[in-house]
Amino acid sequence: MDYITYLRSMVGHEKVLMPVCGALIFDEQGRILLQLRSDTNSWGIPGGFMELDESIEDTARRETMEETGIKLGELNFFGIYSGSDFHKTFPNGDQAALVQILFTCRDYAGDIHFHDRETLDAQFFSFDELPEEILEKHRMFLKDYQENPSGPVIG
Repeated sequence: MDYITYLRSMVGHEKVLMPVCGALIFDEQGRILLQLRSDTNSWGIPGGFMELDESIEDTARRETMEETGIKLGELNFFGIYSGSDFHKTFPNGDQAALVQILFTCRDYAGDIHFHDRETLDAQFFSFDELPEEILEKHRMFLKDYQENPSGPVIG
């Protein structure tokens, strides 16, 4: 049983604090990797919920591998986001106060491939050709990166 399922078995749909980790992954041309999510049919940065006993870096690496097939190397801290703007109610009624931790990464191996049900597509985009349907918060992360690429951002 994963940590979220275990936690939800005790608290039901009540709001819980949940760390979420992801990475802004860039190829040699400076394009960013985005994932087309099956739950929202929107593009976003690869990432997801931390598991018990997992480091934030390991979470970003695991989630990226699961969602895109890309194996991340060196990660650099970019930013952390929290507060009431990051409260979320999921379609099943679960509530969470998210703490979003982001890294940048230019060191990765492998080719894009995905087998999980969370990903419909994954590809690199230049900043001047981003898809229209990007998750609102993820669009903010990208804007923050463009304005302050060396970080850190605290939002």
